[in-house]
Amino acid sequence: MSVRVEKVDLPGIGTRHDVITKKGRRIGVVSHRSGERELALFGVEDPDEAIDSIALTDDEAAALADVLGASLMLGQLAGIREQAAGLFTEQLLISAGSPYAGEVLGATKARTRTHTSIVAIVRGADVIPSPTPDSPLQAGDTIIAVGTRPGLDALARVLTDG
Repeated sequence: MSVRVEKVDLPGIGTRHDVITKKGRRIGVVSHRSGERELALFGVEDPDEAIDSIALTDDEAAALADVLGASLMLGQLAGIREQAAGLFTEQLLISAGSPYAGEVLGATKARTRTHTSIVAIVRGADVIPSPTPDSPLQAGDTIIAVGTRPGLDALARVLTDG
């Protein structure tokens, strides 16, 4: 799958990268020379006419990137179900009562005990893709795991009861 991205130099301002959607809509990210950035939505009739723009702080840009990245990753993981019969993805919450809240991922021995793979940890607006055994777990984290139905059920029990 390819997506068309166009780069436009904006003399005296910076650059704009436009993503052209499948339906021909244009969404731009303007990167100012000052380091500021903004999103721009362009009209259908005139691809050079911005019909709206939103200035983003560094934190807002990072949060938007995280949300889009997490959404894309979760969508791709969900697509695994269609490609691999018997393989599922699941989101599991680390509760305050979990014996692993405050521990590291490796302490769960999840892969060995349940034959599942923990592919990401979602903590608020942050996503930790491909966590390592020394990745900390906190109450409120959401674990994204891939495995068989029995393996994921076993993982849920491990994260709840130890």
